[in-house]
Amino acid sequence: MKSLLIRLTLGLSEQDISPDELNYINNFLAKKYITKKDNIYKFNSKYRAGTLGLVQKDTAYLNVIGENIRDLFIGEGDLGDAKEGDLIIAQRLLGKRGTPSAKIAEIVGRAQTYSVAYIILKDSKKALANLKTDYPAGVELAQKVLDTYEEGDVFKINNQENSIMEKLGNLKDPLVDEKIVLAQFNKHDEFDEEVLKIATSFEAVDASKYPKRVDLRELSFCTIDPVTAKDYDDAIYWDDKNSTLFVAIADVSEYVTPFGTIDNEAIYRSFSIYLPHRSIPMLPRQLSETLCSLQPHVDRLSYVFEMKLDLDSLEVVKSKVYEAIIHSQRRFNYEEIDEFFEGKLVAKDNSEKEIFAWIKKLRPITDALKVKRLKIGYDFRSNELEMTIDKNSNIVSTTFAEETPSHALIEDCMLLANKEAAHQYSRGIFRIHEEPSQSKLQLLYQELAGIGMSIDIKNSIKETITDIQKQAREMDLESEVDTLIIRSQMQAKYAPINSGHFGLGFEAYTHFTSPIRRYSDLIVHRLLKAINNNDTEEGSYVLRNIEALSMTISEKEREASTIEVEFQHRKFARWANENLNKEFKARITTTEPEYKAEIHDEITGARVLITSAENAVLFQDVIVCIDKVDIAKAKIFAHVVKKSDVQS
Repeated sequence: MKSLLIRLTLGLSEQDISPDELNYINNFLAKKYITKKDNIYKFNSKYRAGTLGLVQKDTAYLNVIGENIRDLFIGEGDLGDAKEGDLIIAQRLLGKRGTPSAKIAEIVGRAQTYSVAYIILKDSKKALANLKTDYPAGVELAQKVLDTYEEGDVFKINNQENSIMEKLGNLKDPLVDEKIVLAQFNKHDEFDEEVLKIATSFEAVDASKYPKRVDLRELSFCTIDPVTAKDYDDAIYWDDKNSTLFVAIADVSEYVTPFGTIDNEAIYRSFSIYLPHRSIPMLPRQLSETLCSLQPHVDRLSYVFEMKLDLDSLEVVKSKVYEAIIHSQRRFNYEEIDEFFEGKLVAKDNSEKEIFAWIKKLRPITDALKVKRLKIGYDFRSNELEMTIDKNSNIVSTTFAEETPSHALIEDCMLLANKEAAHQYSRGIFRIHEEPSQSKLQLLYQELAGIGMSIDIKNSIKETITDIQKQAREMDLESEVDTLIIRSQMQAKYAPINSGHFGLGFEAYTHFTSPIRRYSDLIVHRLLKAINNNDTEEGSYVLRNIEALSMTISEKEREASTIEVEFQHRKFARWANENLNKEFKARITTTEPEYKAEIHDEITGARVLITSAENAVLFQDVIVCIDKVDIAKAKIFAHVVKKSDVQS
C-alpha cells in the first residue's frame, strides 16, 4: 500500500497499475481522493497521504509522503480511531491560520504491514503481545485458544487483517531468530514456482548467438570477492599498455526484463540480504549464483565500462559502456590477493602469472585514486562486524573486518565505474548524500568536546572533520569517533535528480556495479542501454516512475539493513543469556539519553544497556557485568564494575 501511495503522490501512469491495485484506484477515484489527467493518476490537491506520527492528547502530525512537503497537524477530534504508524489519507484544512493542518479521511493500512507477536503470561493468563513492545498484538483470540500455545510461542501477524499468518517457533529455540527478523518485513528465501520455472529455462551462454556483443574473452579478467561469496557481480582487467580499466558487470538485464515475473519479484525484494550463515537473494539462485554470476572458466554476458585514464591527472579521459562477453580466468578471494601483495602467493600457471602482472601495476594507480578522492571526500573507519554461527544458530566467534589492500583496489575500481555511469544521464537513479545540518554538527562538536577534543571550526566541513579525525587517531579512538561523525550525517539514498555525494566528495554518483544484489543497479543498466540504443520508448519506461521507485528502493534498503543488524543483536542476546553474572571488557559508546557500551572481549560487538555507570564518560574502557537479558527484544542489561582511567 505504501508503494501505491508514493506513486500516487508523484503521479502514477495508467499502464503501470497492477491488477491488485486497480480496485484501490477505482475506490480512491470515486471518493475524489485522486484525479486522472492524461492517463496519470495523482492525489487531488486537497488530499495528502502519509504515516501518522506519535499520538499525544488526541493530536498528531501526519508525516506526509513526498520531498519538501510539510507535515500536517491533525487536531483533537480529527483523528478518528487512527493510531501511530497507520497509513493515512488526510484532507487538508485550507484557510486555517498557523500550522498546516488536516483531518483523517481514511485509514488505508499500516506503515508496518507485518509484525511478530508472542505468547506471554499476564496476570497469570496467557496473552498475545507484540514482540517489540509487549502491547496487545491486535489479534483477538479466545482464552481457550491461547491456552493451547506455550509461553514464548512466536507468530507472524498480518496487521492489515489483524490475523495470525503462521507460527514461527518458540523463543527458546535460537533457530527462530532468523524467522523473526524476516517475518517483520515479509521477507522469504523461497521463490514462486513460476519464477523458478523461468529462471531455469535460460540456456548456457553460447557466444555465437550474440554476434553484436563485444568479444572480450581473450582478456584476462578475474573476480575478487569475499571467500564465502557465490554471486560474483564484477570482474576487472587492467590494460597497462593503453592505461585502460575494464570493469565488467553481470548483465542481469539480459535475463530480467521489465514487467516480467522475475522482475516483479526483484522489485519486491530490491536487495539481497546477507546473514552470517546464508543469504536471501534478490534473484533466484539459478541466476544470482550461476548464470549471471561471473564464474571462472565459462563464458558470461556482461555490461562493461571501458575507461581510459590519464595517469598524471588520474582523470577518466575517455569511456564507453557496452554489452560484451567475457571469460573470467580466475576467481580470487580478498585474502589470496592480499597474500600476493605480501609476496606470499605465487602464480600457479601462465594465466595467473598474467593476472598478477597487471594487478601489480594496477595497485599503485588505485592507491593514488584513493589519495586523490580523500582530498575531497571522507575516509570513515566504521567497523563492520563479521559473525560466525554454528548449525544450532549460536555464536561461534565475532570480529571486526578491516580494509586490506585487496579491498581498496576493488573499491576504487567500482567507485570509478559508478561515478562514470552517473555522468551518462541527467535524470535517472542517483546515489545522493546531502551535507549534514548545522544543528547536527553542533551536537557532534559538543559531544567530542566532552571527551577532551579541541574543536576548531575551519573554513569548510571537510577541514573541520579532517582535524577531528587527526585528533581521534592520536587518542586511539579513530573508529569510535568516525562512528559519531557518521551518525551526525544525512543518510545516503536513491534519488531521480542528482545533488552530489557529500561523503565521497563526488559531484555525481550512482550504483552500477551490483545488479545481482541491488535493484537500483539493474535500473541503471536498463537506462544506459536505452541511451546507447537511442531507444526513447525504453528510456521513457525506465524514467516514468523513477521518483517513486527511488523512494521505494531507499526504503527497501533500510529494511534489508535492519534485518541484518537485528539478527546480530538476537544472536548477541542469546550469547549474553548464557553468560549472566559474568564480567567482560567493554567501552562506553553512548552517554545520552542513556548509557550504552560495546563489549570487546572474547566476543566483540555486543551492545549493552548500562543500568549503573557510576559517572563513566564517553569512550571510557570499563568492565561490565551482565545482569539480565530480554530475549524477545534482544536487549542486554549490565552494570559497570570497574572503570579505567578516563581517556585524554
